Amino acid sequence: MRQDETVPGVELRAKLSGGTSSEAIYRMVATALKGRHPGGGLLLDIGCGTGNLWSFVTDQFDRYAGADTVHYEGFPKEGEFHLVELDTGRVPLPDNCADVVAAVETIEHLENPRAFVRELVRLAKPGGWVVVTTPNQLSLLSKLGLLVRNQFPHFRGSAYPAHITALLEIDLRRIATECGLSDLAVTYTGRGRMPGVRWQWPGFLSRLFRRSLSDNILIASRKPSR
Repeated sequence: MRQDETVPGVELRAKLSGGTSSEAIYRMVATALKGRHPGGGLLLDIGCGTGNLWSFVTDQFDRYAGADTVHYEGFPKEGEFHLVELDTGRVPLPDNCADVVAAVETIEHLENPRAFVRELVRLAKPGGWVVVTTPNQLSLLSKLGLLVRNQFPHFRGSAYPAHITALLEIDLRRIATECGLSDLAVTYTGRGRMPGVRWQWPGFLSRLFRRSLSDNILIASRKPSR
């Protein structure tokens, strides 16, 4: 991309992602919810893509709804889909409607992460959970990429301009706190790519050193009860 070109709109950036994430990310979300959400109710998946998250958590909820800038093929037939311009628009659902609001690998595609999290909080019921995942900029892969190339690996080459906003763990914590969320907890996938090669770190190592050897991070936080 030339320096005089503008960043493509969110619809094009969404299409560049293909609407899917890795199985390790979905399993991380499912595990985080099992320890927090008592079961039942509505899962609202913002930036849902093809809706692959649903197959990993279907036993934890009664209903599933997704919202995205693109309506991808393969979205679950039993799900409820809402079209929204995620950079600038509000999801066409009322306040306090969802038991859990998830944004899986979505925030890095957007121009204003704080406004986005405020929208997630608006949609969550009092006492409900907000779950956000994004690439992990504290991994060994990311730190070496920044040191050697002056760019985070998840935000250069073919990853850009799909990914435009790199966030550290502290950024996610600060945003959640600024948006009034509490009971913050951070976890990592326990899966990550080794620098310079296409291989993954051995599972026992990436689970042992999750922050350093995981490609993705999750933050779960709760909207205060009234």
